[in-house]
Amino acid sequence: MKKFLEKKISILVSTTVIEVGIDFPNANLIIIENANKFGLAQLHQLRGRVGRGVKQGTCILLFKNGLSKNAIKRIKILKESDDGFFIAEEDLKLRGFGDLIGYQQSGIKNFRFADPVHHLDLFDLADNFVKNIKEEINQKKYSFLLKLFDRAEIINNNDF
Repeated sequence: MKKFLEKKISILVSTTVIEVGIDFPNANLIIIENANKFGLAQLHQLRGRVGRGVKQGTCILLFKNGLSKNAIKRIKILKESDDGFFIAEEDLKLRGFGDLIGYQQSGIKNFRFADPVHHLDLFDLADNFVKNIKEEINQKKYSFLLKLFDRAEIINNNDF
């Protein structure tokens, strides 16, 4: 990697170790083999390794025929956008939440109150409400809500 950075070699073949934290301004092309096997966030991070210098970056995704519906959706999303927030939201819709606090990184959750994908307007409303409460923090009447809001484990607790 040092030789590539110093421009002593012009091609670097790597594993996904380059995904985060590697800054090679002279890198302007990345080819990702079996792109259908990576998640959206990882593909977005890999794509972000090129085009950091004066030259425009190009990302080529290689994959075999017969992709799953989800793989087709992931590649289409990545092709259409370079907005990390949009990509993260779409990834969330495709993969599910997993555990908010825990080890499961994907899967559908059975939320007790609201599903953040289908009820985003409620989460925005709650966020604004909490911001207003924090502005009025001197009023003791809202303190119980702030405690509830800070207890994220309640969302994953099916016994609640």
